[in-house]
Amino acid sequence: MTSGPLTPDMVPSDGKYHFAIDRGGTFTDVVATLPSGEIVVSKLLSEDPQHYLDAPTEGIRRVLEKNDVSSGIDYTRGRLVCTSNIGSIRMGTTVATNALLERRGSKMALITTKGFKDLLEIGNQARPDIFDLSCKTPSLLYHTVVEVDERVFLEKFCPAEMAATLERKVGITKEGVLIEKKPDLDVVKKQLEAIRDSGIASLAIVFLHGYTYEEHERMVGKIAKEMACFSEISMSHEVMSMVKMVPRGHTSCAAAYLTPKITEYLNGFTKGFDANLTNVPLQFMKSDGGLAPINDFGGHQAILSGPAGGVVGYAKTAFNSPNSPPVIGFDMGGTSTDVSRFDGSFDHVFETITAGVAIQAPQLDIHTVAAGGGSCLHLRRGMFVVGPDSAGAHPGPVCYRKNGMLAVTDANVVLGRIIPSQFPHIFGPEENEPLDVDGARKAFEELERLPEAGGRSPEELAFGFLQVANEAMCRPIRNLTQMKGFDITSHTLACFGGAGAQHACNIAKALGMSEVYVHRYSGVLSAYGLSLADAVHEEQIPTAEVYDGGMSDIGKERLAMLRERATKALTAQGYKEGNISTEEFINMRYDGTDTAIMIKQSENMTFSEAFEAIYRREFGFTLKDRDICVDDYRVRAVVAGKMLEPEPPTASCGIPTPSLGTSRAFFDNGWEEVPVYKVEDLNPGHEIPGPCIIVQPISTVVVEINCRAFVTAYGDLRIKIGHSEEHHLSADAVIKADPVKLSVFSHRFMGIAEQMGRTLQRTAISVNMKERLDFSCALFTKDGGLVANAPHIPVHLGAMQAAVRFQVEYWETNGGIQEGDVLLSNHPQKAGGSHLPDITVITPVFHEGEIIFFVASRGHHADIGGISPGSMPPHSKSLEEEGAMIIAFKLVEQGKFQEAGITEILMSPGKIPGNSGTRNLRDNISDLRAQVAANNSGILLLQDLVKEHGLEVVAAYMNYIQENAEGAVRLMLKQFATTHDKKVSATDFMDDGTPICLTIEIDPDTGSAVFDFTGTGPQVDGNHNAPPAVTYSAVIYALRSLVGDDIPLNQGCLAPIKFIIPKFSLLNPSEDAGVVGGNVLTSQRVVDVVLLAFSACAASQGCMNNLTFGDKEFGYYETIAGGSGAGPTWVGKSGIHTHCTNTRITDPEILERRYPVLLREFSIRQDSGGKGKHAGGNGVIRELEPLRPLVMSILSERRALQPYGMAGGDPGERGRNLVVKQNGTLVNLGGRCSGQLMLGERLRIETPGGGGYGPSS
Repeated sequence: MTSGPLTPDMVPSDGKYHFAIDRGGTFTDVVATLPSGEIVVSKLLSEDPQHYLDAPTEGIRRVLEKNDVSSGIDYTRGRLVCTSNIGSIRMGTTVATNALLERRGSKMALITTKGFKDLLEIGNQARPDIFDLSCKTPSLLYHTVVEVDERVFLEKFCPAEMAATLERKVGITKEGVLIEKKPDLDVVKKQLEAIRDSGIASLAIVFLHGYTYEEHERMVGKIAKEMACFSEISMSHEVMSMVKMVPRGHTSCAAAYLTPKITEYLNGFTKGFDANLTNVPLQFMKSDGGLAPINDFGGHQAILSGPAGGVVGYAKTAFNSPNSPPVIGFDMGGTSTDVSRFDGSFDHVFETITAGVAIQAPQLDIHTVAAGGGSCLHLRRGMFVVGPDSAGAHPGPVCYRKNGMLAVTDANVVLGRIIPSQFPHIFGPEENEPLDVDGARKAFEELERLPEAGGRSPEELAFGFLQVANEAMCRPIRNLTQMKGFDITSHTLACFGGAGAQHACNIAKALGMSEVYVHRYSGVLSAYGLSLADAVHEEQIPTAEVYDGGMSDIGKERLAMLRERATKALTAQGYKEGNISTEEFINMRYDGTDTAIMIKQSENMTFSEAFEAIYRREFGFTLKDRDICVDDYRVRAVVAGKMLEPEPPTASCGIPTPSLGTSRAFFDNGWEEVPVYKVEDLNPGHEIPGPCIIVQPISTVVVEINCRAFVTAYGDLRIKIGHSEEHHLSADAVIKADPVKLSVFSHRFMGIAEQMGRTLQRTAISVNMKERLDFSCALFTKDGGLVANAPHIPVHLGAMQAAVRFQVEYWETNGGIQEGDVLLSNHPQKAGGSHLPDITVITPVFHEGEIIFFVASRGHHADIGGISPGSMPPHSKSLEEEGAMIIAFKLVEQGKFQEAGITEILMSPGKIPGNSGTRNLRDNISDLRAQVAANNSGILLLQDLVKEHGLEVVAAYMNYIQENAEGAVRLMLKQFATTHDKKVSATDFMDDGTPICLTIEIDPDTGSAVFDFTGTGPQVDGNHNAPPAVTYSAVIYALRSLVGDDIPLNQGCLAPIKFIIPKFSLLNPSEDAGVVGGNVLTSQRVVDVVLLAFSACAASQGCMNNLTFGDKEFGYYETIAGGSGAGPTWVGKSGIHTHCTNTRITDPEILERRYPVLLREFSIRQDSGGKGKHAGGNGVIRELEPLRPLVMSILSERRALQPYGMAGGDPGERGRNLVVKQNGTLVNLGGRCSGQLMLGERLRIETPGGGGYGPSS
């Protein structure tokens, strides 16, 4: 099969074979351009040790053996492949990705600054799954870590008398850098010798502020190189010279961990050829979409090597003229689906999380969801569940004939959407059999007996799973477009990957898109994209400037230097300088924010104009009163790859005869006999109405009902998507719960709440919301019942519905709620709040003049007034000392933002003697606007949902989702009552001796339970009283965690529960009692008590370790990680946030760059976890030194009473708050304290460890 018309530069002029190969996790795809210009494609298993050692080598051998017959060369398997007729090889590979996922990289050591040996283990301190009591996190990449006694810090905040004693340097960013301690090179050499002697040959060197001052890293790297025993030395300033020590450190470790594995693989690959391929140009696809030689292909640059080829493939084919609509790439593989976007230029991101590792490097913006052809199918807890577990390549889906697991591919086979006779016969033990339709059908028949099947036939079950899988794959596409302010309906969906074309029409329908593009090589488009790709080399350098209307002299000088470097790198590869073009970028952000945007130089706009235009599109506003800062300069040098001719217009030539006859396939209307076409037999201009099936050499295209495929001049398919008329049920129709729709609506509701959260994160200004992510977003029924709460901050989870319900009741008798109104409250005791800094913004959703739903966002504001900066006073005794109190206020009234009114409220605490109004009104207003914007994004998505399905259906499934969660909790409670006592109790104590008592009585027949807190101590003359909403949140979090499965988080979780909370107790205080500590301290203890009652696990640190510091100019707030409790099957996790919080902590370099403090230590507090069969997790040590006198306040618990162990395990160590005086004397501050920390003093916080589980023996 040919590729259609070729431009002259596409026809090889050397008479040789050119290969582009995508080595994926399941299949290896080969696209070969023959000497004639003809293109042949093939697909083979990536792992088949019985038949060949290496799939890419085997793919090349097969092509040559079949097509290079005239040369007389022997290409028999087992011989070295002759390279005399190979012109070039380009490869994308998942070797690095798989090594990272499976933790099979090279044994390596991390060398870092003293005091920070555990920094990468702690990371941002957030746990990946907030409901996983074991707090599982991916394992670390380094085998050992060595601290070097060196230290530099920025001059910016340093007092003159201190700076005068230190050597000063100018960093790469032009910031002043003070050298406090140089590394002792004799000691360093001994440390390196010890690493060598332990058998480690790969190093990552990461020093604090190495992004701007690289000399200390160079010193250590030089010694390591001179020792000539380390095969890989990754210095962070060379790997990626960007601010933020944690992601830069992870990236450097990834380079040291993965590069040797890539080298090892490539050495094995080249050994399959004569002369080790030294006479053949060999290039690799980097994560940024550019080709590079092996010496410019580090492990950290290879993470997206495979998917990047596909992005290039559709970018250069589906988007083939300047007037083309933007394109969404939909790459559905075996284990996951990747989505991306192209509108004429590639979107790059510079920090992503892959396999739990932060990678800081230019990468194409590709979003991944764990739903692919191999995703496993389950009927579970009343719902159809797809993934995230995968059948993989071995054993694979059931139809692979290897005793595999039921998967999405099986559903497509059973439904006739894959025709086994047209699929390669590569299955079964001998890998020579077709797909097994009967085996897959029998697997679905086995599901018929489950209650969730609801009488469905095997085909109906399979079709239901496809609907759920399609919705799961729609979520990342919605996120990718909506989070950047793009209209998804204006895009074309370009599908590729082995399974993409079987799902694309239905996904496009669900997203409101009008066209699907299927390239003739869609099944191998990642490999085909490699054949079209550009050669690229990037150079980047950090800076610290304010953009003042134009390019600075420093900027011009640096861009010129980067241009020269990047161009030289490509000329060194053999490219002519005249063929190299360069693109220049500046990484820009508003002062005081961390949202940097990489801006490409434009002929039409200045850098600042382009920045503001993109910021406005993505966030809806610009910040006129803020400086624009420059963080980095970047140059991308490019040698353009193959250029395809624009697709010429083609006249219609009617409907063709189906060359493969007809076949039975299952669609929306059931089984249909549909025509089947072989794509090679179609001519340009053919129009094929759906439903039908079009067989490509490597994939199958399913054209759905009401869709129409058109064959282009090049033999590609453009499918016009027809959208069925919406038939909404009448208001009085009976809507029964359907497990398939329940699963689909669960995805949609959660997706809306998550999208609200992304909007809030993007549009917020404060560190608390934008970086620490201290907020939550949720959807509610019209009566205030929680429907879906994105998993943000657990202490908000059960609390917001109380706030929404209060507002519903309040405004019924106080003037009502009008369209265009937005409501605001924060009062803990009267209005369902948690504590005053958490402000809830509530927006009604109207339909035909009636409120149908509510959306809400709750965010922690860093200051709302009160007696101390940060509005978290450790010694407050009344609510009025803690800041502005808001029972009910219309933040927006009939569309008008009430800035004057909210300003007056936020400043009102200053009228009380000893109090202050908010100390950061500007951020308050900006963050409130962001919360309004987040709510508005949720409203638009809900309105789309109502338009799509009808109000009655959406409202019904809001109720059914709650019932589903309720059923899951009731089942868990019944099971517990059956295996344990139906009445259990537990008591724990706050550090002041106040008891929290809980008796749980479960009805084993119904799964109902009474949570009775009678016996809990009276409210205290302090601030760790907790309003009832906090207890509701703690209980809903604990119940959801105990259920274990991924059930919807909503009001249904609390439906089986009756609460008894004594009035005027610690958990139900009077209206004027201080409560700021209840949300952040007592909430943790309530969870401990619930888990103790259920004998679930040992206590975690039981505290959020709240620290605020500041002065009249600024305030800063953070919560600090500790140890998690061990359980019956797990060891506690060290240095992680637990239970009711999951906020991130500020990166050390950002902290020191933005605030007048030095972070002297941030490490794991060894041996602080309780001993046991399973040890408790360790707490952390965080030591700060002010660079000017600062007021520091601490709110903490577990400083007197230890976190309990369980089943014979020892308790965890209690925490300590200390001041280290200038002479080294330690002063214990106790659990709650506030005072001024002077120059030369240090605040040292040692957080509690988790309890152990089981006796140590």
